Amino acid sequence: MGKTYKIAAIGGDGTGPEVLREGIKVLTAAAPKFGVKLEFTHYDFGGERYLRTGETLPDGAIEELKKFDAIYLGAIGHPDVKPGILEKGILLRIRFELDQYINLRPVKLYPGVDCPLKDKKPEDIDYVVVRENTGDLYTGVGGVSMKGTPHEVAVQSAVYTRFQVDRCLKFAFEYCRARNKKKTLALCGKTNVLTYLYDLWERAFHEMGEKYYPDITREYYHVDATCMWMVKNPEWFDVIVTGNMFGDIITDLGAITQGGMGIAAGGNINPEGVSMFECIGGSAPKYTGKNVINPLAQIASGQMMMEILGEKAMAKKIEEAIMWVVAHKLKSLSAGKMGYTTTEVGDMVAAKAAE
Repeated sequence: MGKTYKIAAIGGDGTGPEVLREGIKVLTAAAPKFGVKLEFTHYDFGGERYLRTGETLPDGAIEELKKFDAIYLGAIGHPDVKPGILEKGILLRIRFELDQYINLRPVKLYPGVDCPLKDKKPEDIDYVVVRENTGDLYTGVGGVSMKGTPHEVAVQSAVYTRFQVDRCLKFAFEYCRARNKKKTLALCGKTNVLTYLYDLWERAFHEMGEKYYPDITREYYHVDATCMWMVKNPEWFDVIVTGNMFGDIITDLGAITQGGMGIAAGGNINPEGVSMFECIGGSAPKYTGKNVINPLAQIASGQMMMEILGEKAMAKKIEEAIMWVVAHKLKSLSAGKMGYTTTEVGDMVAAKAAE
């Protein structure tokens, strides 16, 4: 008898509810084949609720979310809400309070997808970025004085503890070992300028690797060099581990090399608790309600959710279904240019995943 998973579903803003619908469709289609039962509870957290009630997350929301096996999120971002309010009030709050300390971002080029990098093929782009997800500049340490004057001062500090660094590195080493491909873990930092912050990362990286992971090859790249090699020689990479800010930047660069935001999935992982899975392309409000947005990134994030929950065979089947649709059906990954509607793409992946 298979397991029942309780999933909190948050459509969010813009096209978020549209792509989430297709993600749930695919998961629901694939689940019976693997003896899995999924129970979804829907929440209306997002811009519309904020405009109506003035609250981002209601009292008790975090405690309620802790009761689920995972969170499946569409997108957050509303054109009528000032940037930062929803992101901090919903996304960052969930990440921090549920201690989702890993942001996991696969960068994988599927067959049939146009890559903007000359002569690069699927075998050249297949790596994973492990981004620390709770520290760095995102903690909000800092402030402003003399605001609005010519002498205004703004300070925002990047903060890391050894505990945060160690647990992220441990996850990255373990993930690299389990992935079992090149068994190479690269630390992306900036030790020549951020001499306090990334000295901590580098020392912890080598100490942990030498003591516990002698089978994993360790490499180090400055973040600017990492960006360069992600374009010139992406085939060098296996797993990259980095801090929050650098991870935010290089994963979007990676997404473009794999075909764009329409195919890029992401997971906010708490290995010991509740994780949240989302597509990374944003809410795309100009496409809202037009049934033209690409749902594959959302479907892929659902596939990642099942993999992290331990349903690896189901996850593999969904990925194979995505790859088949990309290779045999879609004209493009761009919204409005796929040759099919959002709903039709979801239908095709669901049908393939259910076979």
